[in-house]
Amino acid sequence: MRKLVKKQEDEGAEIDLTPMLDVVFIMLIFFIVVASFIKEAGIEINRPDNTNSDPSDASSILVQIQSDDQIWMENRRVDARAVRANIQRLLAADPEQAVSIKVDKGARANTVVDVADAAREAGAGAVNWASGERK
Repeated sequence: MRKLVKKQEDEGAEIDLTPMLDVVFIMLIFFIVVASFIKEAGIEINRPDNTNSDPSDASSILVQIQSDDQIWMENRRVDARAVRANIQRLLAADPEQAVSIKVDKGARANTVVDVADAAREAGAGAVNWASGERK
């Protein structure tokens, strides 16, 4: 008689995993749907193709950043702190001019960002990017 009672207790001790799996799948679906709505923070950069014309045309202000982080404007070297003043001076003549930043390979990112920030603070309506000569 003891064996019969023990068998009934063992059969009743099983755990049904179906509800737990349902909850796991519902949570998985929830996280997949939520993840599709999350937008990564960042800035959009439109890099020109090599087939485009040279950004040094007469309708834009050209700022060149060399691989050793030297900044050049109007065929002269400019300190990073003077970029904003120079762009403001050039924009005073024609406020509709765009600023083109030509970056050589090897230039540090913080120099490029500093120049772009200076151009925006100076009131440039558009800041364009161009890559330098490829070696």
